[in-house]
Amino acid sequence: MIGRLQTLPLVVILMGTGALASLIPGLHAFVIRDYQTGRAFIYAGAIMLFLSVMLGIVTQRQTVRQRQRGPLVALLLTYLVLPLWLAFPFLGAAPEATLVEGWFEMVSALTTTGATLWSEGRTLPSSVHLWRALVGWGGGAFILIAAAAILAPLNLGGAEVVSGRTIGQGGGLGGQGRAASDPVRRFLQAAVVVGPAYVVLTVALWAGLLIAGSSATQGLCLAMSTLATSGITCGQPFAANPAGRWGEGLIYLFLILALSRRFLPGPGVTDRRTALWRDPELRLAAAILTVLPMLLFVRRWLGELAEMAPDNLPGSVDALWGMMFSTLSFLTTTGFVSANWIDAQVWSGLSTPGLILLGLAILGGGVATTAGGVKLLRIYALTRHGQRELERIIHPSSVGGEGMAARRLRHQGAFFAWVFFMLFAMSIAGLMLGLSLAGLAFQPALVVTIAALSTTGPLVTIATGAPLDLALLSVPAQILVGAGMILGRIEILALIALFSLGEQRR
Repeated sequence: MIGRLQTLPLVVILMGTGALASLIPGLHAFVIRDYQTGRAFIYAGAIMLFLSVMLGIVTQRQTVRQRQRGPLVALLLTYLVLPLWLAFPFLGAAPEATLVEGWFEMVSALTTTGATLWSEGRTLPSSVHLWRALVGWGGGAFILIAAAAILAPLNLGGAEVVSGRTIGQGGGLGGQGRAASDPVRRFLQAAVVVGPAYVVLTVALWAGLLIAGSSATQGLCLAMSTLATSGITCGQPFAANPAGRWGEGLIYLFLILALSRRFLPGPGVTDRRTALWRDPELRLAAAILTVLPMLLFVRRWLGELAEMAPDNLPGSVDALWGMMFSTLSFLTTTGFVSANWIDAQVWSGLSTPGLILLGLAILGGGVATTAGGVKLLRIYALTRHGQRELERIIHPSSVGGEGMAARRLRHQGAFFAWVFFMLFAMSIAGLMLGLSLAGLAFQPALVVTIAALSTTGPLVTIATGAPLDLALLSVPAQILVGAGMILGRIEILALIALFSLGEQRR
């Protein structure tokens, strides 16, 4: 079976997978007796599956000249073609939606952003929300597999920080010098390794949420959204989840998976021989998750003690948990907000700590994970480089130790991290300029831009005093935001490598 799939283009394989996946919300709609929605998904899935088979027959075993940028072309085509393909069943189940709105929803789900045009006042059937969560879950699996099969071998997606080699060139981590030879084969091999663990973890979290009190549909959506860090719920606020604190605790544990690639099997961008407590991403994340909530907590605590007003002390535990959960949620670019978030806001004395949440989303989670943002490994490389430069100011003749890998991280790795950070900042400026020309004010443009580029869609509803309604954006603005999501997911370094690489000579 895998041998036959290797003869097909990657986009065609994903189109067929999406066609089969669309049958799941159709069956769900029939179970809950929403026959109109169910027929829309079943009919669309059947048509999509037929077209996928026809495309597979036409494109099977075509001999195409391999190019060095072939894997990156396949990656870009996936995010350009697949959202329109997946929007077909969405538009059938939500006939009031326009083509741009359907494309926007699928781009948001596939890139694990989680932003939606259906806020308060606009409703969708629960099966359609399940479809959004399912696409987001598939998008998370795709980026995990693509990171191992496409990005890491080409020294992209954060692998350049560890390897110190030129971005876009083969021979990176796990590449064996032939990264661009066959992206489909490498993708399927990585899928066999990563896919089962991804499914098992999702099912385990779903079972835990069911035991904690979630409904079957809501628990499944939250489980898939947690593993994919998409932040998609089934039309209900996350804080209204019946699982309560126990459910949030389970989700908190599984969100830790987005802090480092080491938790999943298969090739990664970190040295698995290093102990977990010495992993740079986990150490940096632990520092952020400890220091930031405690600073917000102690800020109010000292004020309460100074005023000798301990009436609010019983609520301090709820406030601290709200700070801890929300910090991890936005650091992993998921965007779930704890039911105790209001307590955390009141306790910290910050009515709208949006700037903190924006900063956490920009930092992002681990490289080669489902999280977006700049990524913790790049921040760590810049931090170590800055620390070394300060040491050289004090001791100009000192020699940096800790081995060749640490020196490579502080020099070449920090250089690539700085290049990416500046390109990320330029992307923010460029997208903000486009949204401003489309009619957005400065603050909404900033929030929407960071939400898109960091793939943290829930920022638009929590980072400002009043939630932003993306449905009110003009069509050009929605297209710009969708393009920003794609850019934030595949990263601008990959696009630069795509357009700078020449054809590989045989």
